[in-house]
Amino acid sequence: MKQFTHSAVAIALISALAACGGSGSDSTPTTEPDNSFSFDATDMVTNLTEDVIVAGYNDLAGEGEALLLATQTLVATPTQANLEATQDAWKAARQPWEQGESHIFGPVDSMGIDPHLDSWPLNTIDLTTVLSTTTGFDAETIKSWNDDVQGFHTMEYLLFGDGVADNTKAIAELTANERDYLMGLAEVFRDYTKDLDDAWVVSHDASSGKAYGELLKNPGSDGNTFYSSNVGVVEELINGMIGIVDEVGNGKIADPFGESVSSADTSKVESQYSWNSLTDFSNNIIGVRNVYQGELTGAADKQGIVDFVAAADKDLATRVGTEIDNAILTIQAIEGSNDMPFRQAISDTEGRKRIQTAVDALSKLQTSLESDVLPLLKTWKV
Repeated sequence: MKQFTHSAVAIALISALAACGGSGSDSTPTTEPDNSFSFDATDMVTNLTEDVIVAGYNDLAGEGEALLLATQTLVATPTQANLEATQDAWKAARQPWEQGESHIFGPVDSMGIDPHLDSWPLNTIDLTTVLSTTTGFDAETIKSWNDDVQGFHTMEYLLFGDGVADNTKAIAELTANERDYLMGLAEVFRDYTKDLDDAWVVSHDASSGKAYGELLKNPGSDGNTFYSSNVGVVEELINGMIGIVDEVGNGKIADPFGESVSSADTSKVESQYSWNSLTDFSNNIIGVRNVYQGELTGAADKQGIVDFVAAADKDLATRVGTEIDNAILTIQAIEGSNDMPFRQAISDTEGRKRIQTAVDALSKLQTSLESDVLPLLKTWKV
């Protein structure tokens, strides 16, 4: 798994999930508290499953196909334009993946797809060895290698360079062997993103098991050993939001940020080669907003976690929505007026001030989700 980006809380959360299973206890209080509220979660769960989670993984699978096609074109015709088109395809695939980290449970966990696609940090020593000793890369061989020499960040390093001075790379710097490796990596990426999409709409275990989307939408149904009621499903969704907010604020940002300029560590910056870090971080929290509002950005308004919260406390529902928006805006503001990449901002005086503002906003949001939203499960009359 990611060695730096998963904070202790996020790791504990993922470890608590059984295989593809849910984290919810499905427990209800024995006595009804005075502040109890009613809410029918059926439409909300159906919408979040179909229009947010499944739709997002379908987008990811489509971007995986596009990345493979761009890579094939680059290998066949190695021009600067085709290299830049493949870089763009990599960034395009990054968006649905990072937004999907707000619900990183189920098959993406049980099938090991998270570490296959997004292990960090990249093992540049082993990568250099592979490139100097191996030729004729094929997808099945790459799948047998360690996760830290495949996936997003291996492709990123080959496509963009080391990211120290800039995030550009000349086609002359991309060797024939690197192009062949990219081809195999893109095929592996396409396969894993398709497997993930299929797990949610065809079979969660690529065998006789039901689609994971059907299990989420139908808790308590025959053969559903993962969720016995909507309480567990909603708990899973809220904990997913908490997990990524914690990971971004206390892992992805805080780890390289350090306690001071002298302790800032660019080696811990995820997506540092492409200078895509801030886009990644903001997409993580946009993913939280997707789950909260119940739609991917720009889609029709349907039920999300906000409707569950509003059934109990409309003011809280509004406040949390505002805190999510503010967290996104403060992350995006880290770049300042000169588009400063995150790997440089951690060592810049003004940049560090902007980073601290974002960390504070994420901390406030995490507290609200943990202390105000999650406890609503105890007063919910199912």
